[in-house]
Amino acid sequence: MPKAVSSAKAGAEGPRSAMKGGDATGDRPKADTSDMSFEELLRLQSQVGPKAYKQLVAGNSTKTRSPRQPVCVADKHRPLEMSAKVRVPFLRQVVPVSKKVARDPRFDDLSGDYNPEVFDKTYQFLNDIRAKEKQLVRKQLKKHRSGEEHEKLQQLLQRMEQQEMAQQERKQQQELRLALKQEQRARAQQGHRPYFLKKSEQRQLALAEKFKELKRSQKLESFVSRKRRRNAGKDRRHLPPSKES
Repeated sequence: MPKAVSSAKAGAEGPRSAMKGGDATGDRPKADTSDMSFEELLRLQSQVGPKAYKQLVAGNSTKTRSPRQPVCVADKHRPLEMSAKVRVPFLRQVVPVSKKVARDPRFDDLSGDYNPEVFDKTYQFLNDIRAKEKQLVRKQLKKHRSGEEHEKLQQLLQRMEQQEMAQQERKQQQELRLALKQEQRARAQQGHRPYFLKKSEQRQLALAEKFKELKRSQKLESFVSRKRRRNAGKDRRHLPPSKES
C-alpha cells in the first residue's frame, strides 16, 4: 500500500514538476500538453488553476502554429469585385457621364436684363407673321363650315385675337409709363420734387385710358354690359340659396 500511494503522488506531481522544470529552464517549454491524456489535462487544470492552464496551452499552440505568410497588397487598378451576397442595383452607373446643365435665359444673368421696349423693337417682325397666320386661319374657316376642324380653327382664331388684344394693352401701359417718366424728368429739370405714382394710381390711369379708347372705337356699351353681367354673376354667387316652396 505505501508503494501505491507513493506512485500516485509521483503521477500527480509529474505535471507540476514539469512546470517547475520549465520555469527553471527558459529554453524548454513549460509542459508538453500534446502527449497528455484528457484525465491528465483535467488534473493539471485543477492543480495550476484555469488562468495558468490557459496560458500553458496557448504557449504550446503558438509553437505548433505555421509561420505567418506575407500579406500581398491589392492593386488599386484591379477590376471592382462585387460581392455575391449583395444584390446589384438595376440602375447603376457603369461609365461616368458628365451631367448636362440646362440654362434658362429668363433667369440667367448672362442674357442680361429684360427690357420690354427693346424686346418689342427687336421682335417687331413677328407682328407681320402673326397677321399672315391670322388671315390663313380665316381662309381655312371659310372652307370648313362645320365639324371638328371648324371648332379647332375657331378656338385658334379666338386665341390669336386674345393674344393680340393683350399685346395692345401691354403696349398702351408701356406708353403710359413712358409718358409718366418724361413728365417726371420735365418736373425735375424745372426744380420740382419728383413724385412717383403708386400702383393703384397707375391702374386708375390705365383704366381711364382704356375708357377713352373704348369710347373712341364705339365699343363702350358692349364692354359696360359685359362687365355688368360679370359683376352680377359674382354677386349672385355670394347670395344664400333660395328655398324651394
